[in-house]
Amino acid sequence: MQQKIRRYDLDWLRVIVFGLLIFYHVGMFFVPWGWHIKNNDTYNWMKWPMLFVNQWRLPILFVISGMGTYYALSHRNLWQFNWERIKRLLIPLLFGMIIIVPPQVYFERLAHNEFIGSYFSYIKTTAYTGIYPEGNFGWHHLWFLPYLLIFSLLASPLLVWIKEKTVKADNYLKKLLLKPYGLYLFIIPLYLLESLVEPFFPITHALIDDWFNFINCFVLFLFGFILIANEKELWKCLNLIKGKALIIGCSTFCIQLFIWIMDKDSILIHFSEAFIKVSNLWSWILVILGYGAKFLNTKSNTLTYCNRAVYPFYILHQTIMIAIGYYIMNFDWGWLPKFVIMVIGTFGGSLIIYHFVILKIPFLQPFFGLKKPYFQEKSSS
Repeated sequence: MQQKIRRYDLDWLRVIVFGLLIFYHVGMFFVPWGWHIKNNDTYNWMKWPMLFVNQWRLPILFVISGMGTYYALSHRNLWQFNWERIKRLLIPLLFGMIIIVPPQVYFERLAHNEFIGSYFSYIKTTAYTGIYPEGNFGWHHLWFLPYLLIFSLLASPLLVWIKEKTVKADNYLKKLLLKPYGLYLFIIPLYLLESLVEPFFPITHALIDDWFNFINCFVLFLFGFILIANEKELWKCLNLIKGKALIIGCSTFCIQLFIWIMDKDSILIHFSEAFIKVSNLWSWILVILGYGAKFLNTKSNTLTYCNRAVYPFYILHQTIMIAIGYYIMNFDWGWLPKFVIMVIGTFGGSLIIYHFVILKIPFLQPFFGLKKPYFQEKSSS
């Protein structure tokens, strides 16, 4: 086994992207797209920044997860790795589906006049009947966990094989990464999926019928694993390309905006837009990783706290957010006061539950994906 490696920039990026998720989900309360509950007024202009973030926010999480998986396999054998994945992903998923998610569905049913009564009566009679959306039982925002669990367990033998192959000093990928735009060849599989698979399989997050999203996320997960396996060449390449990727990312998003505003459709536009989309999302991933490596690879006590807190925040945030949204959705306050209340309330509520409940009760910590008491992790980091 290799010496345990810690990339603080990847920890920071994980914290930042998951923090951004809270802002994004609050935004879903206000945009015209469908969501669990909606504000009494929606704002069409808000969809543009939402669309920008939506291009790369989930792809980069799967890339970072693949990178973290490589490091996890570097100091664990296959059995230890798989057991650790089960504990850290399956247990929080089941706990979340049984305890955390039901209040979300309860408030959604109240908002849509599909249930009348107390939360106790909802839990007793309705919460676990049928599969969402027709029924009430589901994983909602926790869909990331079963996907990542399946990727990790089913692909773990493949990941070990890839790890062994990349040890060779002269492997093809190392040579590719040293080419000026070598990293952009990774968009080829993404483009084939976006252009040929996505039109037939809309994203559902339901696993069994979510073929495009499942395969696309798995490819991004593999990309993260493969790239970090050649990390010396990767960081060198990212340092050289990050400025160019920023220009490409800005340019491709402007082109996307033009296509969306024109609102035309044809086979040529579809295949062209697919190429623009994957070029855009991959460019922003390279930008974020490249500048993150330059500015964020620094250890701090703040990072130690936030990196441990991010998983419980992820599990808790949407339930708190929907509860707040339900009680203010019909007030005529405008979008800004509601947005601020939901952001502060969600961060504040998650922090209070995490710091004063989860950290104080060790029994609860495995249900939120935490491995050991905070003071032990802080002292060993």
